[in-house]
Amino acid sequence: MPGALPNDAKRILVYGVTGSGKSTLARAISETLGIPWHSIDDQVGWLPGWVERPRDEQRAIVSGIVASEAWVLDTSYGHWRDLVLARAQVIVALDYRRLVSLGRLLRRTARRLVTHEAVCNANTESLRLALSSRSILAWHFRSFSSKRRSIARWLADPASPPVVRLSTPRATERWLVALGGDAPPRGARGPGARRSDRRPPTSTPR
Repeated sequence: MPGALPNDAKRILVYGVTGSGKSTLARAISETLGIPWHSIDDQVGWLPGWVERPRDEQRAIVSGIVASEAWVLDTSYGHWRDLVLARAQVIVALDYRRLVSLGRLLRRTARRLVTHEAVCNANTESLRLALSSRSILAWHFRSFSSKRRSIARWLADPASPPVVRLSTPRATERWLVALGGDAPPRGARGPGARRSDRRPPTSTPR
């Protein structure tokens, strides 16, 4: 079973393959440890209308967040990840198999198309977007291998923040319970689960 957070870490990056449930876990860690959780797609990445926030503004916002002494981030974008890694005390990595993460992503996308729930700072899914080459599903296939390589690289790099690698949803549930939290029911989706894997039109890799 993966270990506990090192040295009572209070600056935590949750990172993982698209569809793995990063926001759900980040929110649960936040509630368990009493550490502020920041929903990156809402607070940093996207403006209404699927407009990407200017990158200099993104870096300024993230710089302010990571300067504090306690935070949980539910992902990191490549163009400001350096700011996060310089301050993170631990990376909690959701390194799930493709079938697991893709299955979750397909179910989530289908639900959003039916419910029209708001995601990523009041934006909504559409069938046209879901079927396009810029969709979150397409992004899953484009980013899956690179995200797993990033996790492997951090695990092998002694200069990287320590990594807690979680390879299955059940391992994640056990780890969260050991941390002192409650494992979410299978398939449960809290408000935070609606956000962090969204890659709308013109998004950049993260």
